[in-house]
Amino acid sequence: MKRITVLLADDHTVVREGLRRLLETESDLEVVGEAGSGREAVQRTKQLLPAVVVMDIAMPLLNGIEATRQILKAVPTTKILILSAHNDDVYVEKVMQIGASGFLIKQTSAVVLAKAIREARKGNMFFSPSISTRLHQRERKAVPGRKKKEDAGLTTREIEVLQLIAEGMANKQTAAELGISIKTVEKHRQNLMSKLDIHDTAGLTRYAITAGIIENGVHLTIE
Repeated sequence: MKRITVLLADDHTVVREGLRRLLETESDLEVVGEAGSGREAVQRTKQLLPAVVVMDIAMPLLNGIEATRQILKAVPTTKILILSAHNDDVYVEKVMQIGASGFLIKQTSAVVLAKAIREARKGNMFFSPSISTRLHQRERKAVPGRKKKEDAGLTTREIEVLQLIAEGMANKQTAAELGISIKTVEKHRQNLMSKLDIHDTAGLTRYAITAGIIENGVHLTIE
């Protein structure tokens, strides 16, 4: 029987090690790699082509939501399962919009996680029971014909720059991290402020939190 290959993406080594040990007890699952950041998750997925990526949201430099977006664009055959300590509606909605295969909270048991991976591999959606219940309740309360609020039309690069700005990086640091010029970073910052109609770093940071680009608990340095 061909085993389902899995990549674990979480910025905490102890979490990845624990998940690996749990999943390795399942005869049909094989952990083929790990990633400690969203950017590494994208790179490792392109290299290893796992069937399923188990992805945390709160990761430095590139968050799990944007990493998911980039992976699904680059390797559309790979399925993404979000495994997060936070289950706020804004995060659940984001991952559903970009095509993730499910959302699990970190209190999930190993049995449920293994089942979610198998379902994702089949092309099915899977959510933790508490999230599934909440989604059904919201669907029943939804007003017919009401349109969802549109996003600001930010590009992938603008989202990357926005996260680094919100994490307190200066233009020079952002340029070095992304491998682009300082002038290009400044241009992206200008575009962000224009599109969002926000004209200071504190405002951009608040937007990044509200939009689920970074989590509210992340340590921030606001100039």
